[in-house]
Amino acid sequence: MKIRMMVQSFVIVVMAVGMAAGMSFDPGQPEKLSISGVYPDLTVYGVYSQNGAHKVAGHEECGIGAVVPWAGKLWMITYAPHKPHGSEHKLHSVDADMNLTIHPESVGGTPAGRMVHRESNQLLIGPYVIDAKGNVRVIGPDVMPGRLTAIARHLTDPANMVYYYDMEGMVYEANVRTLAVKKLFHKPVPGWHGKGAYTSQGRLVVANNGGLKVGSEKADYKVQDVPESPENAGVLAQWDGTNWSIVERRQFTDVTGPGGIYGNDEANDRLWAIGWDKRSLRLKLLEGGDWYTYLLPKATFNNDAVHGWFTEWPRIREITGGRWMMDMHGMFFDFSPGFSKADTSGISPVASHLRYIPDFCDWNEKLVIATDETSIQGNPMAGQPQSNLWFGSYDNLKEWGPASGFGGPWVNDSIKANVPSDPFLVKGFKRRVVHLKASGAGQVAFTFEVDRYGSGDWKTYKTLKVGDGQYAYYIFDEDFDPCWIRVKVDKDCTATVYFHLTDDRYHNPKKGRKLFAGLADIDRKANVSASLIYPAKRNRNLRVIRGERFYEFTREGFAFEKDAADAKLKELVKIDHKFSVDQASVILTLGNKDIPEQYLLSERLRLPKGSALYDKPVCGAMRMEREVESERILANVHGTFYEVPLYHVGKPSLWSQVRPVSSHNKQIYDFTTWNGLLVLSGVDLTAKEDGHVFKSEDGSAGLWFGGIDDLWKLGKPVGVGGPWKDSSVTAGDASDPYLMTGYDKKTLELTADKDTMVTVEVDIDHQTGWHVYKSFKLKAGRTKTHVFPEGFSAHWIRVRADRDCRATAWFRYE
Repeated sequence: MKIRMMVQSFVIVVMAVGMAAGMSFDPGQPEKLSISGVYPDLTVYGVYSQNGAHKVAGHEECGIGAVVPWAGKLWMITYAPHKPHGSEHKLHSVDADMNLTIHPESVGGTPAGRMVHRESNQLLIGPYVIDAKGNVRVIGPDVMPGRLTAIARHLTDPANMVYYYDMEGMVYEANVRTLAVKKLFHKPVPGWHGKGAYTSQGRLVVANNGGLKVGSEKADYKVQDVPESPENAGVLAQWDGTNWSIVERRQFTDVTGPGGIYGNDEANDRLWAIGWDKRSLRLKLLEGGDWYTYLLPKATFNNDAVHGWFTEWPRIREITGGRWMMDMHGMFFDFSPGFSKADTSGISPVASHLRYIPDFCDWNEKLVIATDETSIQGNPMAGQPQSNLWFGSYDNLKEWGPASGFGGPWVNDSIKANVPSDPFLVKGFKRRVVHLKASGAGQVAFTFEVDRYGSGDWKTYKTLKVGDGQYAYYIFDEDFDPCWIRVKVDKDCTATVYFHLTDDRYHNPKKGRKLFAGLADIDRKANVSASLIYPAKRNRNLRVIRGERFYEFTREGFAFEKDAADAKLKELVKIDHKFSVDQASVILTLGNKDIPEQYLLSERLRLPKGSALYDKPVCGAMRMEREVESERILANVHGTFYEVPLYHVGKPSLWSQVRPVSSHNKQIYDFTTWNGLLVLSGVDLTAKEDGHVFKSEDGSAGLWFGGIDDLWKLGKPVGVGGPWKDSSVTAGDASDPYLMTGYDKKTLELTADKDTMVTVEVDIDHQTGWHVYKSFKLKAGRTKTHVFPEGFSAHWIRVRADRDCRATAWFRYE
């Protein structure tokens, strides 16, 4: 039975029982289908002129750039990749009954800016100006061309005027009453891919996060650039109404303050900006006319690409009942609206996520998260771009990914003696290890200081001494829980201080058992719907191929219908098995010729194994990797899901920077996103339809639907394997790198057929090479077992022996 018929029947039964008991009901509309917080009816698309098909060039992306509650509705705008002169993307609103309206005033483009103008009581969202009754006016691209990413209060006439900031760097001022527009600057500061803008303390502060020019825009700098450096990418800059100046030549996104979407109430109130560099996230505070810097860990490398295209749009924003939240590099953080030099407490991790999130807000007592979901830029595995909203609660986020991250103040940097680093956040992370190295000055003493309460009162915590050119690590005690930590060295030197901060709150697979019950276990040999799936180009349905049977899963009916055979489609979505397996582990043989040198780790990488049944699955080769969230890859390898960054659309994924998501014991044959939902094939056809599993009427095909961040609930990443398994080893040769990051309990077993010394090396930061962790003396035929200390974490690990032998290096991640 179709799920929508089931929902309607349930509503009718409830109404009949209630009326018999003397209760009254407003029949209204049938309850709308919702799966894992997603309403498929609210899906938005990049093209509306082709009767559901996608046939318009330049509309390869459809992210939801901004969401704002206003005039009794939830308003949102969608964006194209590069359309300063408009597109078919729309202004939408959602009412309390979850009905979606597409507004006829829509002009499209690439908008994401939003602000509520207090004095005129209007919502400014992209090029649209909306009054308190929901009436829409528009400043069209013929008047104000550009990709409008931020809107800020005016420095001298805030009652009537605002600033619009564009992705190419243009700055406009506009009268919100008459909609008259004046272009103030074409490209006043260096950097590309403009993001945030905000005014406070007598200045307009703007941010961009790109180091790669887009299009034919010409620079018209009003400020002298800082000295040339390989790290110059993006900018944080300010304008006092007369002169421009550069605050920092790094990649920055959001700029905001305690006034949030309304702008600061007071002209001298604080201002915050968020960005990053190769070391960590950067949180800038403007207070009393001065700038201060605070550092936070990254949960993922998805956003790091120097061009800045993969960061749309991290925000700091109020969500519910005075609670604020920051989203940056795949991690939600609690954020205090009182964040100031005197009180830097209130920032701590909430959870990591896979969803690509341009904006979020509170509406009708729900947390609403916008998404940039299915893109077709460099992604032939989807027919048309589409995105949707997620509705839930703040507490739901804690059911997503672990609060884990990495970063630090120094990575192979030239450091002056006795000068403290910027503060680095450690609050809220359960397990903490720091990796240290210094060179060029003999033995160096690293002194750590902590600010326990975020009050600026720094106390010495510990001093660690490291020999010249040596590596060391230190694991902090369980009860160590200050807000911030900083470090200084006693000599001028080149130093690295890099933290791995991990959670102790990993998902138990028993909790997700019911959610994923409809997926076939890996040992099931019959009645498994191993289907290929493809978000259609010709309409808004999902095309499904099971063997020689072709189906469409319809958007409107949410049900299977028979489809004609399509050999071209089958060829397009065929599975390309891109990894191999030996007795030791999963092997990734990489085509590194298209990958920039800074992302290279090795020609071959190794991953842990799951069940031995994945070596030769019953259903055959399963999909390895696919872009499901815009501009990032989801991979399913030997029973574990991974998130893999890209550095450029259409180019090879960066397996060196992978993070594991969850492990499972399922026959997940294919996966994609469609209508805002994660879709998995590999359904057990004997399973019941349960709101996640949907089957064809004849029972011959089935699919599982949920949210992308449901994947964490499969259970924490686990696995076994290693770089050697009874392998012939040559003295001094390093093994292939083997993944370590993201795993909980870790044990190493070493054996060899001759007496030998085995040295274990770790990659701690993807930038400073390999570091000796520990050496083990092995007696021939005897097993040496090493349990890694709780809290120890690195990205990759490898081993080498000091003599030719046959050896095993076997890791157990539990």
